[in-house]
Amino acid sequence: MTLTRDFTSDPGEMKAAFSGFPSGVAALAARLPDGPTVMIASSFSVGVSYEPPMVSFAVQRSSTTWPALSTAPAIGVSILGESHAEKTRQLASRDKQSRFAGVETGEAPSGAIFLLDAPCWLECAIEHAYPAGDHDIIVLRVLAMMSDDERNPLVWHRQSLKVLPA
Repeated sequence: MTLTRDFTSDPGEMKAAFSGFPSGVAALAARLPDGPTVMIASSFSVGVSYEPPMVSFAVQRSSTTWPALSTAPAIGVSILGESHAEKTRQLASRDKQSRFAGVETGEAPSGAIFLLDAPCWLECAIEHAYPAGDHDIIVLRVLAMMSDDERNPLVWHRQSLKVLPA
């Protein structure tokens, strides 16, 4: 087979192409000494390992939230569902003081924070961190989980949130 188009390494073209691959969206949250902290990850991946259970995500090295959140003994991962669509940008905003405004949450004794009405909740601890260009790949060990099959997840596709139907 002869390819009729040239391959590219242009970062802008790659970003546009990669946006065509749907990915899960998760909120990672915990209670820290200065209050609750949350960040949104659109690079979340399940099934890294089942024995022991592990998941992963990538975080930009320029993140100002991850250095603080990474100090938590446990992190709550909430797979975002359709009821979170209107609050996702707020949860990801640079204004850390208003991220949780109007967002219903629950908290585990470990300090892991979960968004209510999520299709899946994972209580996790950091297992590994690997450098990867301008990001770090974070592997989390799943300590406990709960799921709700009645909730539909959100996906990040072509730079916007979409509901994944049941």
